[in-house]
Amino acid sequence: MEPQTVSREEWLKAREALLAKEKAHTRAGDALAAERRLLPRVRVEKDYRFVDGEGSHGLEALFEGRRQLIVYHHMLKPADPAPCSGCSMFVDNLGDPAHLNARDTSLALVSRAPVEDIEAFRKRMGWTLPWYSVMNSTFNADHGVEGGFGLNVFLREGGSIYHTYHTSGRGVEALGTSWTLLDLTPYGRQETWEASPEGTPQSAPYRWWRLHDEYA
Repeated sequence: MEPQTVSREEWLKAREALLAKEKAHTRAGDALAAERRLLPRVRVEKDYRFVDGEGSHGLEALFEGRRQLIVYHHMLKPADPAPCSGCSMFVDNLGDPAHLNARDTSLALVSRAPVEDIEAFRKRMGWTLPWYSVMNSTFNADHGVEGGFGLNVFLREGGSIYHTYHTSGRGVEALGTSWTLLDLTPYGRQETWEASPEGTPQSAPYRWWRLHDEYA
């Protein structure tokens, strides 16, 4: 079946019908995000180590002082002859993290490759996001990413760190903007229109948006 060629009036009528479905899809997505913010969480008990060019760090260091952390598990392997094009396409689409940082959220990459391989590939790709080696850690396997790729979300609260969300496969494909990434976090976009748990920090929509070099 192929699309028809129609008059402008017929096109507008068909477009309005599709728009109603698109708006229903958006509202369903908002409801799903609200449900995600109510997911139970798991306290992180292990002392995982994350290694970069400056040394070995605990999980808390990846938060960079913020309350929320998104971790993308890139499939780069030791001496990788063919780095994952899908993982790399995803990272290419992440954009400037300043918008996430403005919502108290940090973003980091981890891989099972050694630091020197990570740094060489980062330079080749022109990426600046924090990227850590977990080759001597069970961090990936413990968080649903063993031998593949995925994304996990963590919350730092009351002196403890909690694992709050995991996705992989096509769940990652749908991401890549600051808005869709924030939708995965316990605090969401932190805008007043969202249905969120009591105590969630919120402010008026749109007003917090800035050019990435204009955040305080």
